Amino acid sequence: MKHSPFLPEFEQLPEVVPVFPLAGVVVLPGVQLPLNIFEPRYLSLVRHALANQHIIGMVQPQAAPDSDHDSHAETMHRIGCAGRITSYSETQDGRIVLVLTGFCRFRVLEEIQPLNGFRRVQVSWDEFAGDYNTEPPKLADRELFLGSLRSFCTRRQVDIPWEDIAKMADDDLINLLCTHLPLDASDKQALIETVALQERATLMRGLMDMSALASGDGAVMRH
Repeated sequence: MKHSPFLPEFEQLPEVVPVFPLAGVVVLPGVQLPLNIFEPRYLSLVRHALANQHIIGMVQPQAAPDSDHDSHAETMHRIGCAGRITSYSETQDGRIVLVLTGFCRFRVLEEIQPLNGFRRVQVSWDEFAGDYNTEPPKLADRELFLGSLRSFCTRRQVDIPWEDIAKMADDDLINLLCTHLPLDASDKQALIETVALQERATLMRGLMDMSALASGDGAVMRH
């Protein structure tokens, strides 16, 4: 994976990260995640991030996505992924539409005092130093993985760009699918917590094979 020249060196990553807790949404290194920001506290978060290396952490709350609780007040999972704001625009109705590009996962050590309404956490990056590796290992079973992906997409009626998929590097492919395939929030969390690429691909293949047995809702993967 080729890193942006605008990213800080691994040793210069911040100890405190502002976070956007959002159930069912994850990002992984190299993947672009579009976000539409309109709540005042998250508009403040974006303004803070733009003044501080453009970094936002995406962490899922532990509450189920269909919970009646306010997900932003729930306990967060311990593993998330940081992204860098790589483009944004302001709208006339007061929103900020941005693209967050993932670059490194982290472990939440503790939550600290909120700032202007948004949550912040102290983090450790060391466990996921491999996310900065520009030459990640290749999959040993790419064709078998693609077979499971085709079966999953057929059964779940998921539309993806197969020509683009065929050209993607293994790490970019797995990370993109982890982020954007219609999998349960708990499955997505298990995937981002799996450190090694091969292990993550094996887990994802198992999840796809199980999920493909259920009928889909015509979901379309964003890319």
